[in-house]
Amino acid sequence: MRDLNPTFLAVFRELKPRTPLPELEVSFFPFVHLNSTIRLRQGRILVRLSDLLEAAPEPVLEALAQILLRKLFRLPVPELYNARYRRFAGRPEIVARTQTIRAMRGRKQISSPQGKVHHLEEIFEELNQRYFHGLLARPVLTWGPAVARRMLGHYDAAHNTILISRVFDSNRVPRFLLEYVLYHEMLHLKFPVRMKGSRRCVHSPEFQAEERRFPQWREAEMALKEL
Repeated sequence: MRDLNPTFLAVFRELKPRTPLPELEVSFFPFVHLNSTIRLRQGRILVRLSDLLEAAPEPVLEALAQILLRKLFRLPVPELYNARYRRFAGRPEIVARTQTIRAMRGRKQISSPQGKVHHLEEIFEELNQRYFHGLLARPVLTWGPAVARRMLGHYDAAHNTILISRVFDSNRVPRFLLEYVLYHEMLHLKFPVRMKGSRRCVHSPEFQAEERRFPQWREAEMALKEL
C-alpha cells in the first residue's frame, strides 16, 4: 500500500515549522464518494483518503495534503491547490470510476413513483413529450422518504434516479411546482455535469436557458423560496 506519511509530514513541516512533527496515520478507505477526512485525536493526526486516490499522481496528493492540513489548522487554502485537485477529480475517467463505486457501495432509498396524490412516472412522460419530444430515457423515479424542505429534488447519476420530496405530493401544493422541480431534474439528464477549467459546471448556460422555457419558471422560483 502506498505510504503517504512523508508527503503529509513534509506539508506539516512547511505549515508548522516550529512545531514538533506529530504522530501521523494516513490510510486509504473504501468510501462511497471521493471523500477524504482528517482528525486530530490526542496529538495524533488521522487521515483517511478514498481508495480511488491510491493511484493519483504525487502532485495531486500533495495538493490534497495541503488542503486537508490547512483546513485542520484553519489556514487559508491557496486556489492553486484547490484547482489542481478539482482538475484531477473532474477527469472523465475519475468521474466514471466514482459513479461506478457509488453504484456498487452506496445505498439508495427507493420507494415508489406512486404517491398519495401524484404519480411521478405519469408526470415525467407528460413533461418528456412537452419539452423533450419524448426522447429522454426514463430513469428510476421515486418519492423521497420524508417531507424534505431542504432538498426538494435530486438527480443521482450513479444510480440513474430522480428523487422528489414528498412535500409536493399534496393537493395543497400547486401541481406546476412539482412539474417545475421534476423538469429541472430532467434537464440534468440532458445536460450532465461537466468540467469548466478546474470547476464543475452543474447548471451550464444551456441548462439555464432551457430551464426558462418552463412557462411559470419565475413564479415557481419565487414559490419554492417561500416553500
